[in-house]
Amino acid sequence: MIIVQLDSEQLSDLIQSAVRKAIAETPQGEHSEIDQLLTIKEAAVFLHLSVPTIYGYVSRSAIPVSKQGKRLYFSKQELTEWVKIGCKKTIAEINDEANTYLRKKK
Repeated sequence: MIIVQLDSEQLSDLIQSAVRKAIAETPQGEHSEIDQLLTIKEAAVFLHLSVPTIYGYVSRSAIPVSKQGKRLYFSKQELTEWVKIGCKKTIAEINDEANTYLRKKK
């Protein structure tokens, strides 16, 4: 076992170097969307909807949102999942689900 003694400046440099290396190795775009929060205007642009439409969804609790005081924040990742959940199923997917249901029913 090797024991290495570092002063505070060396330790700080070592930590900064490790963080830079970890960020550089992260696939492009992966770390940018993890916790990216959007304002209502940014969410409207992202979803290609108007701000009043977004407010309507918020009032009906139809869209994932966080509220801090009077401000609304939207997670880009949650909005993406929300859009994906709303996708209509293809005829093939509906047929597969029906067949699976019928097989289980027997």
